[in-house]
Amino acid sequence: MKTFLYFSFSLFLAFSVLAQKVDPTYKQVSYGPHEDMTLNFWKIESQNPAPLLVHIHGGGWLGGKKHEKANANELKHGYSFASIDYRLAGVELLPAAVHDAARAIQFLRTKASDWNFDPNRIAVTGGSAGAASSLWLAYHDDLADPQSKDSVLRQSSRVCGAVAMGGQTTLDPFLLEKKIGPACVQHGMIWKTVGAKSIEDLMDNWGKYKALSLECSPITHVSKDDPPVFLSYGKPDPVPVIMGDGIHHAGFGRLLKEKCESVAIHCHLQVKEHETPSLTRAQFLQELFFK
Repeated sequence: MKTFLYFSFSLFLAFSVLAQKVDPTYKQVSYGPHEDMTLNFWKIESQNPAPLLVHIHGGGWLGGKKHEKANANELKHGYSFASIDYRLAGVELLPAAVHDAARAIQFLRTKASDWNFDPNRIAVTGGSAGAASSLWLAYHDDLADPQSKDSVLRQSSRVCGAVAMGGQTTLDPFLLEKKIGPACVQHGMIWKTVGAKSIEDLMDNWGKYKALSLECSPITHVSKDDPPVFLSYGKPDPVPVIMGDGIHHAGFGRLLKEKCESVAIHCHLQVKEHETPSLTRAQFLQELFFK
């Protein structure tokens, strides 16, 4: 009897977990010419156009995949949801990954009426490299080209905010080594994605890679007209980081918050056991979308 009850409870838990995942309303939608430029979209039932949260996956711009199912709880907060794939650095070096993310936002705007969401209330979210891309979109100038023959590229690439978990805010190896430590710059995201053979190659030949590295760094583009962001990091290792996971260090967020404060824009920073913002991630999104 105990075995049967245990088995039944295990099945219940398994089905409960499965029940929390929802298939997309529109699946594997192409938003650009490359086969990796696809997205999934989850449409909520709403009488009026809903806000939209777009997820960008992590993986150091070197790996990872978009969500194929969404957490049902994510769809209960009053906004639709999308998740994108993009060209990884093994296919095309930066700025392909961030430009693809921008094009995805532009493409989604062409679907706003059909998919019943508000094109003025699009925010982005992601972890690690997905966070970096989200922040890049939040701060970069609009990439819209009103004269383009491509109707997608005539749309705005701007977003109304970003939620970034463990995100990299700069690819500048000298700043990172100084502010966080040598372990931070060893990760391939810092050097592989711009075409360097190693971190030594990147730093020894900085003149060759500098423009691209800084262009793809969110912190480069911060200005006083940018939207609010919410940053979240785990408990950071001591500085300098000699060994360990320096690529997700809270120092990235602290650098960005300092830059945002210098131009008086909102940057809510959460660092486990350290900084605590005045609102949670959920409260941030509610304020962003429904204020």
